Amino acid sequence: MSTNAFNGTGHDETIDGSDVRIIPLQINGKEITTSTTFDVVDPSNGTVVWRSSSTTKEDVIDAVEAAQAAFPAWSKMKPSKRRDIFLRAAEVLQSRSDEVGAYMMTETGSAAPFVGFNVSTTIEMLRDIAGRIVTISGSVPVCGEEGTSAIVTKEPYGVVLGIAPWNAPYILGFRAVAYALATGNTTILKSPELSPRCFWAIGSVFKEAGLPDGCLNVLAHRTQDAAEITALLIKHPSIKKVNFTGSTAVGRIIAATAGRNLKPCLLELGGKASAIVLSDADLKKAAHSCAIGAFFHSGQVCMATERILVESSIASSFSTHLRGAIDTIFGSSTPTPVLISPAGVSKNQALISDALGKGASITIGDLHAKESSNTRMRPIVVENVTKEMDLYRTESFGPTVSIFTVESEEDAVELANDTEYGLSCAVFTEDLKAGLRIAKQIESGSIHINHMTIHDEPNLPHGGVKMSGFGRFNASQGLEEFLRTKTITWQDG
Repeated sequence: MSTNAFNGTGHDETIDGSDVRIIPLQINGKEITTSTTFDVVDPSNGTVVWRSSSTTKEDVIDAVEAAQAAFPAWSKMKPSKRRDIFLRAAEVLQSRSDEVGAYMMTETGSAAPFVGFNVSTTIEMLRDIAGRIVTISGSVPVCGEEGTSAIVTKEPYGVVLGIAPWNAPYILGFRAVAYALATGNTTILKSPELSPRCFWAIGSVFKEAGLPDGCLNVLAHRTQDAAEITALLIKHPSIKKVNFTGSTAVGRIIAATAGRNLKPCLLELGGKASAIVLSDADLKKAAHSCAIGAFFHSGQVCMATERILVESSIASSFSTHLRGAIDTIFGSSTPTPVLISPAGVSKNQALISDALGKGASITIGDLHAKESSNTRMRPIVVENVTKEMDLYRTESFGPTVSIFTVESEEDAVELANDTEYGLSCAVFTEDLKAGLRIAKQIESGSIHINHMTIHDEPNLPHGGVKMSGFGRFNASQGLEEFLRTKTITWQDG
């Protein structure tokens, strides 16, 4: 079969003149092109842009064995040397920003601002992790028994499996392995089938930075092979921990499989984030933040604003500001936002249609607008949403937001907590005491006062509660997730 492969710098390399590009797997420092492949489509126009190699059972075994073989040396490497590799990785990623950004635009349909946010945040993440690596330490507790001493050490698990989604491929893909690598683990990164070239770039950046072979292995597979390949990876005896970012439905399957094999897991799952707007809020700022929070990256962000809860006394004025913000940022003079697939558009249309059929109304947007492709959809704001409607509880993961009127802080808190999710929330108020008072009552992994619900930075722990998952990425907490403690005692004298 005639193919193109990618060379180590991330550029296409023609093997025998074919126009077909094949993204390789990365196993033990080598790029592996398989005979079985799958198409990768640009969602903005529906064209096949390249193909990806697809992992077999044998590839899984090879990748895990490579990671296991690399573990002894990597786990014993001095923290300062691991730090230097991470700093070089940040430099490499920065130097290749245009290249990796183009991959993300092509595979995910992302607009330039979201791409820039992804790449710059990931560079900062790598630098933040590098600065923390040398700070990892144990403790020397005082034992209760005379003549007994002890130390508590921290050590890596071994081989860690990271599974990340397509929607923010560099932030979520790098973090799926970076915190584990920083603490001395070796890794398998399972790529989503929708953005395998972005994930190939992650492996390529680390390799260029000097990461030893086998420490990071990148696998991709066809959609129909997902269940088998994922289960095979989780069940493998050498896999010691799993982290997964994605939907709650798939997270349940991952957690169940890990549980049956008695393996710990870190899960960051779906969300149904609320933005609460109190009567004293700066309405222009709140409206601008709610518009971006709801529709950034076409709403395909787990922290995206799904509900806006506005005190009744300012509801009319806020709606005017919200309309102005949406017209300015996402109006007809701007390209229609792209979703990853027609299914995302269909899901949002179905949720809105169900709500309209049960008494809701659209205040901003046109459900039946004609677009240039079936993956495009402009923002829609829905009001009069009730508990009987699917939109009330279902994460839309698209450019749809519901607006509710509340009479008090207590009503807002009750409504914000009336969801199975708990990943992010926002509160807009000029009274910090009120904002903090509400924040303490919201069941969510993060609360942002006078900022949109989409807020992720490397020095702040990130994760959810309830059906949004458990465990934390980022900051020192992100490193601790991939370390286990060992107690060592001895008798004095």
